[in-house]
Amino acid sequence: MPRRPLLLHPNHEVPVNTSTESDLQIRFLLPRAGVRGVLVHLDASWRELLSHQHYPPAAAELLGQACTAAVLFTGHTKVDGRLSVQLRSSGPLRALFAECTAAGQLRGIAQLQEGRDAPRDLSSLGDDALLAITIENPGLDPREPQRYQSLVGLQSPTLAEAFEDYFRQSEQLPTRLLLATDGQRAAGLMLQKLPGDEGDADGWNRAGALFDTLGEEELLATEPHQLLHRLFHEEAPERMAERSLHFGCSCSRERVAAMLQSLGEEEATAALADGVAEVRCEFCGQKYQFDTNQIRELFALPSVGLEAPARLQ
Repeated sequence: MPRRPLLLHPNHEVPVNTSTESDLQIRFLLPRAGVRGVLVHLDASWRELLSHQHYPPAAAELLGQACTAAVLFTGHTKVDGRLSVQLRSSGPLRALFAECTAAGQLRGIAQLQEGRDAPRDLSSLGDDALLAITIENPGLDPREPQRYQSLVGLQSPTLAEAFEDYFRQSEQLPTRLLLATDGQRAAGLMLQKLPGDEGDADGWNRAGALFDTLGEEELLATEPHQLLHRLFHEEAPERMAERSLHFGCSCSRERVAAMLQSLGEEEATAALADGVAEVRCEFCGQKYQFDTNQIRELFALPSVGLEAPARLQ
């Protein structure tokens, strides 16, 4: 009986670049108000990401929001490597994972109970649901990156509210977040009060009032530069930096070989069907095939020395 292909899961470089001018992250400052912000718009990168998996509506929406949040947060904090947001639960949404690198490379995936969609109210996922933000920067030893992770229980109904709660608790800074997505685009806006007494006394309230005038449809439909001017021109926004974004995956044959070695010879051999073991990356759909002789060679040689993916599906 033919076996289903093994599926590659986080962490894997076969970059796929689908960058366009609309796939953009903009960091800006509202100096009089004492507020910093990040604006993100995803077009081709989001469509490329969606093309590799079929998701039911709520799961696709959450994945778009998670991807947008990951890009927003790389503009909020110093990231030299990669930043990921991850949700795990025992409910119908088993896992939600989105990652953005310092180079603007984006990928993400959602995992569901078979035949289920994600709930619209995330607080219904149960008490064991956790939300994590992980930053991985290069260390002195390239084989040992510096990893920082923050975990928070998921008690809010939406991802945006959950992340707002996270920043209030972890950084004690007022934060506003709007995330929106559809089948063609994903976008997000993040505002945060600068630490200390920067800005005038009413600055955060003014910025929040302007933020409240923005709806999801306008966020998705408006070109980023135009939106920044339309929304905040009275505050004389200063653009600090821009970064183009693209979908990309870091899977490779060498990493797949490392994963098969980590399984052990017996399980790797059991994956053979008609003399071939096939591994498919869940992020980009790339397939890697190993025949019987190649599987034997893997276990006749020392470990390839690359980090294996976290797990297989």
